[in-house]
Amino acid sequence: IPSEDAEIIEEAKRHGVEAPFIRPAELASDSAGSAEVILHAMDWIEKHEGRSYDAVMLLEPSSPFATAAHLDAAVALMREKKASLVVGVRQTEVSSHFVGAISDDGSISTIVTKVKQLKQLRRQDQAMEVTMNGALYLLDWKKFKQSRTVYADEQSSYGIVMSEAYSLEIETPLDLLYGEFLAEQKQVDLNEWN
Repeated sequence: IPSEDAEIIEEAKRHGVEAPFIRPAELASDSAGSAEVILHAMDWIEKHEGRSYDAVMLLEPSSPFATAAHLDAAVALMREKKASLVVGVRQTEVSSHFVGAISDDGSISTIVTKVKQLKQLRRQDQAMEVTMNGALYLLDWKKFKQSRTVYADEQSSYGIVMSEAYSLEIETPLDLLYGEFLAEQKQVDLNEWN
């Protein structure tokens, strides 16, 4: 676990997590991108351990419910497809046909234009769509080092579909309360992390 915070590093080590280096301050800011953070860790590994790997996986702390089965499925999919990227995804609540911009004057003409082109207007008749859930990003080591961007090749990018509960992104206090509710109601299994 890379961090810039000594207290976080010590707590991680207390729980058996490896924390071999301190993240530079410029990569600990709110404006630092994930790609730069991952590349820094990869560079450190290559320089200090003298090796590289087939892939690198980013697990976002704000999406804490990814399981070992999800991670294993991502690795299997990467191997099967020779993917450059595998991410966690979840089904969207609403089809993109019913989503669009609203203008300053309140017009939703972009949405109405899309809706008018549909043969079936019922939302449940639309094809399943997914969105990235932030739970996991598995990147081919060599391809990522070369492109230096997460979304380099749309033709070799794949998703692991995760349920809504396991896809929760905790960005607000309300999200945290919902995550606690999911755990209390046994909608997510926390035993895997014990």
